[in-house]
Amino acid sequence: MKKHIPNFITCLNLFSGCVALYFIFQNELVYASYLVGLAAVFDFLDGMVARVLGAYSEIGKQLDSLADVISFGVVPGAMMFMMLKRAEGDLFLPETILPFAGFIITVFSALRLAKFNIDTRQTTSFIGLPTPACAIFVASLPLILASGELMHFAIILNKLVLLATTLILSFLLVAELPLFALKFTNLSWADNSVRFIFVGLSVILLALLNFAAIPLIIVLYIVLSIFKKQTA
Repeated sequence: MKKHIPNFITCLNLFSGCVALYFIFQNELVYASYLVGLAAVFDFLDGMVARVLGAYSEIGKQLDSLADVISFGVVPGAMMFMMLKRAEGDLFLPETILPFAGFIITVFSALRLAKFNIDTRQTTSFIGLPTPACAIFVASLPLILASGELMHFAIILNKLVLLATTLILSFLLVAELPLFALKFTNLSWADNSVRFIFVGLSVILLALLNFAAIPLIIVLYIVLSIFKKQTA
């Protein structure tokens, strides 16, 4: 029975992504964003539970990727589609075509997951931005907009900003960029200094900026990973 527990949690991740899609279709992006966060929690838990129970399986590995491509691929792509439909500004792409650029994130998320499944270098760290981090970045944008500040609307709901965000995130998903994993094998400072710094700064940013801190935290994650690589 215990070998099915991680897979059940993975299915909760997938279910959360499906419900998030429903809310996106209803143009309720804030609810969809919360469900992306819930899916990310389940995604973290299924791996942790599998390690604790020793319940690894090939079907679990495949199911995890299938769930992730929905919750962290299709969902952020659809979310970006809806935001591009609302965005203002002039770009070279026709109004009817531009929103579909959001699904570039979906395509590159699928490429990222396929690459992860066959890349033996990514057992203890990541090469390229993990799909949950990309999805959380996108999902944070409707939450920031919900604060109602006009400056946030002017910055985020801009076609050029959203298109640039889509292209940068898509590139980072498949980039040959080493990123550390948030897995603590012990609590020693020497082995986990970058992780402790990241967690500490993330808590401070969240306390100061609320949801507006989330994109900064993703950027911080990338910067600290590059710093860790250069000092290794």
